[in-house]
Amino acid sequence: MKVLVPVDGSKCSLEGLNVAIDYAKTKNAKICLINVVPVIEGIDLEISPSEKDSLKDKLAKRADYIVQQACGRLANEDIIATCREIVASTSVPDAIIDYAEHEKIDLIIIGSRGLSPSSRFKMGSVASKVVRHSPCSVYVVKMPC
Repeated sequence: MKVLVPVDGSKCSLEGLNVAIDYAKTKNAKICLINVVPVIEGIDLEISPSEKDSLKDKLAKRADYIVQQACGRLANEDIIATCREIVASTSVPDAIIDYAEHEKIDLIIIGSRGLSPSSRFKMGSVASKVVRHSPCSVYVVKMPC
């Protein structure tokens, strides 16, 4: 069984990783990690090309750091991530769904909320869209994030 865990550094995504660790231990599942970096080419930012390149570099480094931290958490539990992906996309939920389809993922374990500061909704827009359009089952980890 292949389990996809989207990680963005938020408390909820880390709690999702903890649930995936328990799942991997009990079901002998393989864990795949994904982080989606926003594509900024299409965004009208009033910054110079060098500043845009610097921003892209910072986003990529942060994504790599988040994935490495998640791999470290898995390693502490004697679990190895079978795949670690950093994907650039204009849509985080679409990137997660496309990856799940392409890699024939059996289960997505996702935190109910990500890094968005709004607490208006109980489930964030990314988790909500993944639940609605995923090709596989989705386990949403809810907690007061």
